[in-house]
Amino acid sequence: MVIIAKNAEETIGKTLESLHAFGEVVLYLNNSSDNTEKIAGEYSNVKVVKGEFAGFGPTKNLAASYASNDWILSLDSDEILTGENIDEISNLDLDNRDHLYRMYRDNYFLGHKTQSNDKIVRIYHKGFTRFNDNNVHEKVIIPKGAKLIDLKSHFIHLNITDINQTLTKIIHYTDLGSTGKKTCFFGTVLAKSLFAFFKTYILQGNIVRGWVGFALAINSANKRYYKYLKQYINCQKEKI
Repeated sequence: MVIIAKNAEETIGKTLESLHAFGEVVLYLNNSSDNTEKIAGEYSNVKVVKGEFAGFGPTKNLAASYASNDWILSLDSDEILTGENIDEISNLDLDNRDHLYRMYRDNYFLGHKTQSNDKIVRIYHKGFTRFNDNNVHEKVIIPKGAKLIDLKSHFIHLNITDINQTLTKIIHYTDLGSTGKKTCFFGTVLAKSLFAFFKTYILQGNIVRGWVGFALAINSANKRYYKYLKQYINCQKEKI
């Protein structure tokens, strides 16, 4: 079990509480200044490691290197396993290192479950694969010959617990998503943000969630808008 975290005091307690069945939980802290480490100290199965942040993919790989086990279950600091998850994971056949296990993730926005969920690889053998090197939107690499197995149970993602998080996350993630990249056509900025709203609100069905669905769609549009606006600004700087 491996988690990376920074200033996650609002959710880390719930995350770690759901992991009491695991003998070792590696918690990699990067420049955390709140009570995350103090909260982690309340759990005897948690091993705290401190280091720098080098982008989400590389940092998750570094954190996994501190795990005693070769099989890695990777969680974020705002994700929570359920009892059904624990039961299903405990019965997995881990004899084949080329097996990759995908898990369903239910996303929550301000305490409300959204219409969208993800199916993502979260259990893998670190001798067989790893996360890619993406700074953001990292994924476990699926090598040739790997067997993907879908688990049935869903885990919880407390994506946004306070409305101010939408602003701080937009700044952080759009910085990572625009560094070293450029978009030179402003129409791309508009198209990406408008489609993000349409996808979240209409295609994913969040229109039925009332004000929460609308706020979620606006947040999705803002993330795309500022990501590609920053890339557009990078292009304009080259022309000066």
